[in-house]
This record gives sequence, C-alpha cells and structure tokens, in this order.
Amino acid sequence: MMTDQFKIVIVGSGPGGMSAAARAAELGLSHLLLEAAPHLASTIHHFQKGKTVMAEPAVLPLRSAISFGPGSREAILDTWRDELAEYSVNLRLNAAVAAIAGHAGDFQITLLTGECIRAEFVVLAIGIQGNIRKLAVPGEDLPGVQYQLDDPDEFNNETIVVVGGGDAGVENALALSRQNRVILVNRQDEFSNCKEANYEQLMTAVSRGKIEIRVNTLTERVEAYSGGTFKLSYMAQTPEGHEQIDCHRVIARLGAKPPRQLVESFGVHFPNSDSGAVPQLSEQYESNVPGLYIVGALAGYPLIKQAMNQGYEVIEYIQGNPVEPADELLLRMKFACVPDIHSVTEGIALLRANQPLLAPLTTLQLREFMLESTVQVPKRGELIFNRNDYSNSFFSILEGRIAIQTEAPDGEAAVFSLGKGEFFGEMGLLSGRRRSGSATASEDCILVETSRRSMLKLLYSASGVQRKLDEVSLKRVVRSCLDTMLPESELEYLVHDAQSRRYAVGDELFHEGDQADGLYMIRRGSVTVSRQVAGKEIVLAYISAGNYVGEMALVSNMPRSATVRAASPTEVIMLEALRVTEVLSRNTSMRRKVDSRFLEHVRSDEYSLSSESSGLINFLMEEGVGEATDVLLIDYARCIRCNNCETACADVHDGTSRLDREAGATYAQIHVPTSCRHCEHPHCMKDCPPDAIHRSVNGEVFISDNCIGCGNCQDNCPYGVIQMAVKQDYQKRTIWQIILGTQPAKATQVTSGELLKKAVKCDMCKDILGGPVCVRACPTGAALRVSPEAFLGYVK
Repeated sequence: MMTDQFKIVIVGSGPGGMSAAARAAELGLSHLLLEAAPHLASTIHHFQKGKTVMAEPAVLPLRSAISFGPGSREAILDTWRDELAEYSVNLRLNAAVAAIAGHAGDFQITLLTGECIRAEFVVLAIGIQGNIRKLAVPGEDLPGVQYQLDDPDEFNNETIVVVGGGDAGVENALALSRQNRVILVNRQDEFSNCKEANYEQLMTAVSRGKIEIRVNTLTERVEAYSGGTFKLSYMAQTPEGHEQIDCHRVIARLGAKPPRQLVESFGVHFPNSDSGAVPQLSEQYESNVPGLYIVGALAGYPLIKQAMNQGYEVIEYIQGNPVEPADELLLRMKFACVPDIHSVTEGIALLRANQPLLAPLTTLQLREFMLESTVQVPKRGELIFNRNDYSNSFFSILEGRIAIQTEAPDGEAAVFSLGKGEFFGEMGLLSGRRRSGSATASEDCILVETSRRSMLKLLYSASGVQRKLDEVSLKRVVRSCLDTMLPESELEYLVHDAQSRRYAVGDELFHEGDQADGLYMIRRGSVTVSRQVAGKEIVLAYISAGNYVGEMALVSNMPRSATVRAASPTEVIMLEALRVTEVLSRNTSMRRKVDSRFLEHVRSDEYSLSSESSGLINFLMEEGVGEATDVLLIDYARCIRCNNCETACADVHDGTSRLDREAGATYAQIHVPTSCRHCEHPHCMKDCPPDAIHRSVNGEVFISDNCIGCGNCQDNCPYGVIQMAVKQDYQKRTIWQIILGTQPAKATQVTSGELLKKAVKCDMCKDILGGPVCVRACPTGAALRVSPEAFLGYVK
C-alpha cells in the first residue's frame, strides 16, 4: 500500500483542527485533516438542534482563516464547510487514527483501516467529548437516563431532570423548557461554570417559572418508577433534605474526560494521575514529543474561539514565525505593575514557580487563570482585608510576606505569617462567613487576587487544585480551632484520614448515646446541640462555622451526651477518634485547651436551660435564622405597637419600609418580623442576572441601582423579605410630626408607565451613621438585632 506523506497532519476536524488546516492551506503547505466521524466538527455536530453557539470569550479577538460569530449550530457548520472548500482544505472523513509513532520530521500515523500516513509534524485537535462522564450512581444506565440531547423538540409534556450546571446542561434545560417541565440540578452553589449569556437566560427562565433549579444538590441514585406515567425516580440530596423527583427521563451533562489512554499511547505525558488532567504543553502548544502539538479542549481550552486561535497560531509556530497569542496584550496589562517582569512569559513563570497550589495547571490553563485575576503589589504595612469583613476573593502570594491575625473561639489571639508560595482568603471563599482574621502586608508583596466565581470555576475543573486547597485549609481550621502551636507532623497525622461530610437542614451529625467516632470541625454552615430532658428534646447551643463539636465524648470516654443537627446546609470535616485521642495524649497544650472547653461546657448553665428557653431556640431555628448573620427580633413584652420602627425605615428609604412588623411568626413574647436576615449564603444573590445584589465588607446584603426588576430575588427568598416597589414622591416627617406622632401628607406614587418596579429589602441602614434606624427609633428598646451566635446569651 502506498504511503502518503505530508508536512502537517491535523487529527480532528473540530474548530481548532479546521482552523489549523485552513491556515496551512492558506500558506500553501502540504497538509491533511483527518476526521474519524462521517462529518466535520463532531462535537458541534452533536449539539442540540437549533442551538445558538456563542463566540466566547468576547474579549479575545478571533485569529483564524475561517470565520466565526454567534449563530445557530446549523448555520455555523454550513459556513465552515463552505470556507474549507474555498481554501481547498485536504480533508478525509471516516479516517480514525489508531496509532502515532515517530518523531519530528518523521511521524507515522496509522489509521484503523491499517493505512499508514507520514508527516513531519502532527497537530492533535481531537477534543474530549468521546469520553462522556456518567452519573456514577446506581441506575446510571437505566432506560431513560441519557448523556446527550440531539433534538429537544422530540420531547413534549414530559418531566425531565437535567443534571449539570455547565453550558451543556443549562442550554439543554433552556431548550427543553419550551414544552416540558424541567428541573435543572447543579451540584455547586452557583452556576459559575457556564457562560454569562447562558446564565442570564437561565435566570430569566427561572424568574418566569419556566425552569426549576436545585443547587448544592447531589445525585444519590436513579430508580425505575413502579407505576403510573413516569418512568424514573430521581433521588437527590438537597440542602433542605432528601428529595425524590418522579420523571420521564434524566439527561446528565457532566462533561467529558480526556482520552488519556489513547493520547499516552502516542508518547504524550500527563503531569499527574488526575482523570481530568490535560497534557503539559509549551506556550507554543508543543507536547513532550517534539513536533507533536495539541490544541483545543484536549489542551485545556474548551471554548471555540480559543481553539480556533490556537489552530491558527500552531501553524505559525511550526513555520517558525513569531506570533503573539491572542491573549498576550490582556495578560501583559495584568503584569504591568510587577517590578522586573517584562513579558507575559516571565509573569506566568513567576506564577508557576512561586505558587505550588497551581502546579497541576498547564501553562495554557495558567494564562486563562490570570485572565480572570488581578495582580496587586501592596507595600509593607498595607491592609489587605480586616477581620469580620465580608469579602470573599482568594489571594496567592508570589513575593513577600503576609501577617494574618486571628482570634480563636476562646478569645486567644494568634498571628500567622505566610510567605511566597502560600495563599489566604480560602475560608471566606468556602464558608461564606466573615473573614476569620485580618491580613496585612508585613513586607512589600506581589499578590494575585481571584474572584470567588472564577475560583469556584477553577476548583470545579481542576481536581488537583481542589485537593491541595482542601488539604491546606483543613490544617488551618484544625490549628485555629484546636492549637495554633500544633507541630506539622502531628497535624499531618491528625488530618490523614479526615472525611468531608455534608448535611442538609435537620440531618443528625451524631445522636445522644452514640459512641464517639471523631471530632467534627464545622467548615461551613451551623449546628444545634440538644439533649433529651424528661422525655423532651432541649436545645442547648447553636454553633457556627469555624468551631468544632464532639469533644465531650472523646475527653470523657463516654457515649455522646447530646445530639447535634445541622441548622443550615452544613459541611464538616470529621477527624477520626483514635487519631484525635493519640494526638491529645502527646500534646499537652492541645489537651489543655480541649479539656478547658470540656469543663467550661460541663459547668455552664447552658445545660440547664428551661423548656421554654429551649423552645425559643427551636423556634428561631425553625424560622430559618440558623443561616442568618443578623436577624431583627421584637420583644412583644416591651413593644407598644407604635410602629415607629416601620415609619423610621420608610423615612430613610424613600417611603417604602423594608420591614413589616405585624407579619412574621411569634413564640411566647418573641416576634420575628418580616425583615432581611442577611443570610450566610444569600438565596437572593445567586439568581440575579445583572449581579445587582452584593454583600458589603460589614456583612449587609444590599441591592444596587442596576436592579432590572426581574423579581428573581423576591421569588428565591424563602423568608418573603423582598418586595417590588416603584419609587414614590415621599415627604419625610418633620421633627414636630415625630414628636406629636402625626404623619405627613400621604405619599404619592409616581404614575409614569415608563417606571419599572425594582426590588427593595433591608440593607441594615449601611450608609446611615448610627446603624439600623428601626432599632434606634424604638422608644422601649423592644426591637433588637441579634446574630445567631448571640441567640443563646439572648435567650438566657
């Protein structure tokens, strides 16, 4: 059989492969584009019918011989076919590659048919969609469970569960929602892994009741439905508990894994054993095999425009032509403030050398990471953030040192010094609570700040980074809670078999009378501690993230003395009991602290709460204040029903009161009016298309002026504290009206049909000196604002 020979053979006719082939044809180079499928761009060919394909990232220019812009799947494929024909691209379909051997200048590409093709250079652009991830739970292969959606119009009047918070899952849900009931399940808290345009469309659909969403939800299993019109029962663990959704089908869009075994057979090395790892490449996309280049999704760049740019650039690199990557100018601006960094290559090298956390990422992935981050160069003594701030970005230290001042649960202050190669800010990122310490530059520094959304996206896609972050943050939590002076060797031993566990509201961490299985470090959320007294369960305490429970049984060597339940969606790290007791026996400082906490609890009168007091705590938990950071309470034993609280609120908020005193539940004399609780993880904030809801550094959750009035926040708030209102012509009360208790002329609503209602809610009077006016306006002191941590003291 005659062997064909080419300068460049491109394997895979996706966007990157087509772009490379078109550029080779444009330059008159001997080339061949091989495609295993009977059609071009197999991944895009299998997009759902009529899907709108976006030209992302929008900030990047397109660099390719073939065109690309937003449009339907069908139109884009037609355009590409025409343009490849126009350039006379040498294309072979149904040509699957079985093996690649050789070296630069003499590669042998063997097809499944046995045919051998020779090339000087090889460009792999095969993508990853042939290795679909499955649900990995019982029932994943039942009839009706599918991992692809070709034509959403095939399904009508069905209940369909779509699993996956990325672009594919969101797009499938949107397309199916036109004629079906759709429930979209995302294991993350937020839809941080999809394009902004898809996110906005999803939020609009949710606000209109077209799609139901479940976030922070894990698939447990899928079962065949025993009767009726449904075929399946989808079982999930949600933050509110376990849920069964009876449905006609489950469509899981969970991404894909690189075809690692095939690629390794070509001689290409991967940097680690992670199933999602991508090959380590040079900045010119060359693998460890000289002359073999990799572009597109297999290189860690799944977006079409990125792949097309790389396809163009790789041909230029093969030709020896100097060409800057399309993102070069943007990245150069990022590093402009860093002394002695004169190029993007130097900046990326500094990031790689000085931040081990990011070691699992390839150079190309690091470039993408930097596109979504900013570089800071604080001087010595400069404050980065304060303890109790509500900021949540993540910081990597490339140069210099940072001093972190924290305060342990027992009030003891400690200062940690972090230097080059370390990171900080992960607790705010993971727990959603206030900063646990203050960060100050103790030397001139170079820091990389990454937003929460971008960091969550990275953690979702790079399991190696997630594991390293978990390992370090766990050690910090243990040290902070147990003993800041614990030796590193003991810390390593203590966390070796640590388990991460998640609990929905009401789930038991452990039960009174159980044998001690370990020490529970609360990483996120909050719990209540209760005990059976005279046949009735009495709540003893409320404990939030950053603390631990379960030490009583370990110290006393007795069964559990209380039951601990999740008061809000909670994540804990359980340290194995034997390891904890062994470390306690070897470290007197840690033992003294744990013993002291144990004795404090034994002597505390919190274990002798009355039934009424316990009932009050139960009531507050049932009202959802376990996930609050600040809640307004009214003591009806003191309240004279003057409504000064509501009137004062309206006075400072253009006539619309942000609280409703009469609404809400009451237990004994304690009333919880309808007013924002400024939740630890605000429900309202997650589904806001214009990103108009923010949290200030002091914790207040507020709505900015760019609210578009979609009503998502009002629908998503489980406590009914958000209202839609039109701005009014409001006349504030004069001092005499306040003294005499009279009202100004009735507020008149602006009647222009042009005005849109916008969302309003309590912002804790964040811009008003003196704080919440509802509390200050109460003449009897009946109104007060309390954090969950202070509930127990208040009840007493």
